[in-house]
Parts: sequence; structure tokens; C-alpha cells
Amino acid sequence: MPVRKAIPEKDGVYFITFTCANWLPLFKICDAYDAVYTWFDHLKQKRHYIVGYVIMPSHVHIVIAFSNTGKSINTIVSNGKRFIAYDLINRLQQQNIHLILNELSSSLNNTEIKEGKLHNVFETSFDWKECRTQKFIQQKLDYIHMNPCKAKLVDLPEQYKHSSAKYYFTGEQGIYPVTNFIELRDIDLTRSRT
Repeated sequence: MPVRKAIPEKDGVYFITFTCANWLPLFKICDAYDAVYTWFDHLKQKRHYIVGYVIMPSHVHIVIAFSNTGKSINTIVSNGKRFIAYDLINRLQQQNIHLILNELSSSLNNTEIKEGKLHNVFETSFDWKECRTQKFIQQKLDYIHMNPCKAKLVDLPEQYKHSSAKYYFTGEQGIYPVTNFIELRDIDLTRSRT
């Protein structure tokens, strides 16, 4: 799962976005929001920090503080997408949602078919922006948290349960606990932790 442009660093704070193939609302169809939370758990075990997120029906926005684990950030995100993709396909198969499975298969190109790939669950690349200042992190969090309102899923950002908005707007952690970006000042992300 390549990215449009490789992230040159192995640590830092990044705003990451990845989208379901054809903007299909796969997280909603499969009720698979927990698959993203499981990936977050894996990231935390590797000493990365989830700063903010929203899991929309068809895409995910996250602000992640990546610690230097010796692996490239592209690899970490691509592995996460792959893990979530397998989970989504399993759920679609268990629910016998063949129309969607066929759509995800029909978008494969000849190279992907030769490589043995069976489905395109996510758009090939993911978008990223490095967050170098607290002001920029805050801008990205505001953008993330307003997504459900713009999509008319809720009236207020903190009402959307698959988001860190509740924490940032009320101080109370939501479904998935996040690390406040202010706390990152006291965390050394550059030290290799293998």
C-alpha cells in the first residue's frame, strides 16, 4: 500500500488520512470501528501516541505521535491499513455481503491480481502532513472533530462517539483514550525504542 510521498522521518507528529476504496462506508457497513481501535492498541504497545482521531463511515483521520522504533512511518501505517483491511473483508464474508466484496475485487488491476491480491479495501495511498507546531496540531484536531458535523452525522463534535472530540471539548475521554498534544512536550519521540 504505497503512499504518494514517503515520510522521510522515523518519528514525529503526523496527521494521517486513509480512505476506503471508492469511498464506500465500510466501517459503518461492517460496524468495524473497533478494528481501528485494535490498531491503535498495537500502536500504543509500540510506544506511539494517539493524539486525536475520527473514524468516519468511509475514512479515518488520525493525529499520531510516532516514536522512533526503527521502522518507517510509511510501513507502520501501511501495516495498519493491511491489518484493518483483513478484518473488514472477514466481516463482509461473515455477513455475506457479496455485492461489496465483488466491488472490492473488481477494482484490482492486473499487477495486483498477479500478486495474489483479492480485494482493494482502501485507496492505495494515504495522505499525511507533519505537525511541527502546537498551533498546527490544534488546526488538524479542529478539522478532524468537525468532520462528523460537516457530514451531518451529529450536531456537535463531542456527540460523535468514534472521535476524540469528547475529550478535547469536555475533558472526558471517549471510547478510545487519547494523549493530549500538550503532553507531547515532555515526551522524547526521537529515542529509538526497539
